[in-house]
Amino acid sequence: METQTVSQKLEALLKLQSIDSQLDELIKLRGDLPDEVQDLEDEIEGYKTRHQRHQAELKEIEDNIKKSKEGIKEAEKLIKKYNEQQKNVRNNREFDAITKEVELQELEIQICEKKIKEGKDLVQAKNDEIQKTDELIKERSEHLDNKKKELDNILTESQEEEKRLLEEREKALKKIEDKTLLKYYERLRGSLTNGLAVVRVVRGAAEGCNIREEKDCDR
Repeated sequence: METQTVSQKLEALLKLQSIDSQLDELIKLRGDLPDEVQDLEDEIEGYKTRHQRHQAELKEIEDNIKKSKEGIKEAEKLIKKYNEQQKNVRNNREFDAITKEVELQELEIQICEKKIKEGKDLVQAKNDEIQKTDELIKERSEHLDNKKKELDNILTESQEEEKRLLEEREKALKKIEDKTLLKYYERLRGSLTNGLAVVRVVRGAAEGCNIREEKDCDR
């Protein structure tokens, strides 16, 4: 059963509002730094993912170059083998057939050489991309470190005060028996830009909005 009078309920809410307002001021001191830190961390993670993708693509290109080189060696072996066979042919038909095989292997060598050249160009381009990504990671990481230090300094200066206020807030919450009223306070506070859900009335005007007519100010 609720035993608080209306006056006591309002005083308890006003106390909670005072504490919340002080906490809001501490949060304002941080400004956009928490969001900037998070954005930089996300950006760096994106660059790292890009770096990993480039490395995987580079390995694939290098593997293809290796296969092309092996293909050239295999073709050269076959050409050598076919040249030896030509020395022992029994007729023009066999000679022409072997000559055709030699030509095919020579064509294969040309194709592989072209792939190797193209692969080397791709390797150079991919290494350039990796270098640029590494530079971006380094640059943004340094920027992130500076932002983190700046934020840490602010947090260090305010953490004791914030801890004290959070403890006071817990005590203030326990003094509010009407949980429906507390829920309404939290919802109203969250919908207001200044966070002032409860204010005093001074000389007929509500603090925070300075509106005199009660119907014009919900707080």
